[in-house]
Amino acid sequence: DPDSGDNGRLLYSLVGGPTNEFDINENTGQIFTVSVAGKAGTFYLQVQAADQGTRRLTAQTTVNVTVDSSSSSNVVMLVLNQKISVVERKSVEVQRVLEEKLGWNVYMLNIYSKESARNSRSSTDETQVDIIAFDEAHQEVPAEDVKRSLREQRAAIELGLQEVFSASVSAAVPEAPAAPAAPERTAAIVLGVLLATTFIAFLAYVLLDLKRKRYPGKNGKQDLVKKVDVMEGIDNPWADDKNGSLKSLEKPEYMNN
Repeated sequence: DPDSGDNGRLLYSLVGGPTNEFDINENTGQIFTVSVAGKAGTFYLQVQAADQGTRRLTAQTTVNVTVDSSSSSNVVMLVLNQKISVVERKSVEVQRVLEEKLGWNVYMLNIYSKESARNSRSSTDETQVDIIAFDEAHQEVPAEDVKRSLREQRAAIELGLQEVFSASVSAAVPEAPAAPAAPERTAAIVLGVLLATTFIAFLAYVLLDLKRKRYPGKNGKQDLVKKVDVMEGIDNPWADDKNGSLKSLEKPEYMNN
């Protein structure tokens, strides 16, 4: 609007279409997605621009928004400790701060919160922002590079966002949960532990058995006597005494040499 003052100040609004799925920044006219997760197709939005003069003039147009079911693997989520309604109003400034600190062209693909109900959007103090970055060659920057840069520049980003929101801001990149071990791998580990335990137990048994045979212990002498008694009646010079006394089993002195 070429007019000056209130006659040239425009406010934008959605006056038709699926307004539950989309929202608009009344000052800039930028349209945002609110709840299109899992949806695909073309949405038709009726957008109105109105000046703020005494005789308020308006104009309308239809905006066609196509939602693709495919998604890039280089989308990165940034979590801000701000209400979603505030982040939406300040989205242009947030994007500017990210581009300045990261040195890439940054596009904010989605702004959402854990609360999906529209009436609770102003009460949630945490907002997720999906972004994607492009380098000077207009190529997507790998997600890991974007995450690393966000972590390295976190202090500078938070300082820049603090000026945007006029409040202390936390900008965090959530860690991805560790992938659970595959069932086959878990079973293999358990089986390996069981086999190792069984082998150790078997080895200990063999060593103990060898030790018993080499060192018979306190009952070794008695076992020897029993074996000699069994051999009585055979040509045994140490078993001539038929009274079976232990003394008779002692080796005669003349045989010591």
